[in-house]
Amino acid sequence: MKKIPTKIHDAFILKPKVFGDARGFFMETWNRNVFRDIGIDFDFVQDNHSRSAKNVLRGLHYQSGDTAQGKLVWVTSGTVFDVLVDLRKSSPTYGMWDGYVLNTETHDRLWVPPGCAHGFLVLSEIADFHYKVTSAYRLDTERALLWNDPDLAIEWPIEIGLEPLVSAKDAVAANFLDCEKYL
Repeated sequence: MKKIPTKIHDAFILKPKVFGDARGFFMETWNRNVFRDIGIDFDFVQDNHSRSAKNVLRGLHYQSGDTAQGKLVWVTSGTVFDVLVDLRKSSPTYGMWDGYVLNTETHDRLWVPPGCAHGFLVLSEIADFHYKVTSAYRLDTERALLWNDPDLAIEWPIEIGLEPLVSAKDAVAANFLDCEKYL
């Protein structure tokens, strides 16, 4: 597993070893020892899987307070533009965002550290998105950051003339100035 730093403090792109031949490919998707050796030593308590159609935008989501989730995310079918926003006031990259294309061709993973909001836009016809999280989902601590907040100016690769399909809660999420943050 190769670990590549991102623009966001403590976030990484992870490139797994993929073994392929005429039959297809094989790769190890999770190994506690390998992740511990590269500095991601968390207990994952929940796995999630979503399927979304093209132009669906999910996020930017996070859990507040002591339920902050670290997320290991990847795509098993399709292509997404994946975004994280640093909400940690003590971080050198506080208030910054970064985005990456994740797809089934590279099998890259993204480590989203606790204290960051996370979301993605589906670029392919369909995308299956998986994530392992370090804290179980709780409705009472669920938060959402407005995906198109002008103060963040996230450069989503949205097709000209189209508006992404977002949930009702994501459409009215908090802006960056007003959202709950971490110390």
